[in-house]
Amino acid sequence: MNADAVREKLSGVASAGIAVKKAAAPERLKNGRFLAGAMVAGVLLFIFSLQQLHFDYARLGSGTLELLTMAVKMWPPNAADWRLVLLAAAETLQITWLAILLSVAMAFGLSFFGAANISPHRGIFWLVRGFAALMRAIPVLVWAIIFVAAMGLGPLPGILALAIHSLGMMVKVFADSIEEMDQRLLEALRASGASWLQVVVRGVVPSVATYFLSWTLLRFDIDLRYATILGVVGAGGIGWQLIRAMRMYELNEALFITIVIFAMLYAVEMLSNYLKKKIIKTA
Repeated sequence: MNADAVREKLSGVASAGIAVKKAAAPERLKNGRFLAGAMVAGVLLFIFSLQQLHFDYARLGSGTLELLTMAVKMWPPNAADWRLVLLAAAETLQITWLAILLSVAMAFGLSFFGAANISPHRGIFWLVRGFAALMRAIPVLVWAIIFVAAMGLGPLPGILALAIHSLGMMVKVFADSIEEMDQRLLEALRASGASWLQVVVRGVVPSVATYFLSWTLLRFDIDLRYATILGVVGAGGIGWQLIRAMRMYELNEALFITIVIFAMLYAVEMLSNYLKKKIIKTA
């Protein structure tokens, strides 16, 4: 190929590139205008909301000063009832552990019916997905109030509230993980004459097991945070001790309980991150 032919070919490529850029320019301009409009609308909505909700700046200032005064009064922390607080923290961990086991056990079975690529019937798929959405839509504190009203105070309502709310999320993420797996494996098993159960046991479960474990660790971390506040409605755990101390204006004890909650959550988060790294390495 001579030099003139090379120059002609390069010129054609450059012309094609320029044409593509010119064709894409109106689309970029349109997207830029849309983003600018969305930003302006967001700012206007923010200003409107401040006015509509009668945001009180004076109250914010006085409340901040009161908060700082309260923080000073909370020091030093009072650890006189440390045994009771640690027992309550252990109860919170137990509530979370039982709740996550119940939710994962139920979600594991339901997720196979809620995954579009392996669900035996489209109607079953929508039924499972709708059930999971309903469980997620109701906040965990509302579930706790319902179970406390039905069963009384104590850890049982907390366990059930966390388990039901977690079930909604776990079914969704488990089913999504199944839908994102390599479809060629499923097609190969079906082509070989495997039944639905064999496809699930031999193809799906080994492929998504590590994802299921990762989601379970994440949800345990979330549930532990939820469990610390379920005491507000009398569902047991360390949250009940914190509310009791605040209501009695025992601020020094409340600070100690807060420190224990932070230490517990931080330790569980570090352990969760360590286990996730191990799971990723073995995947």
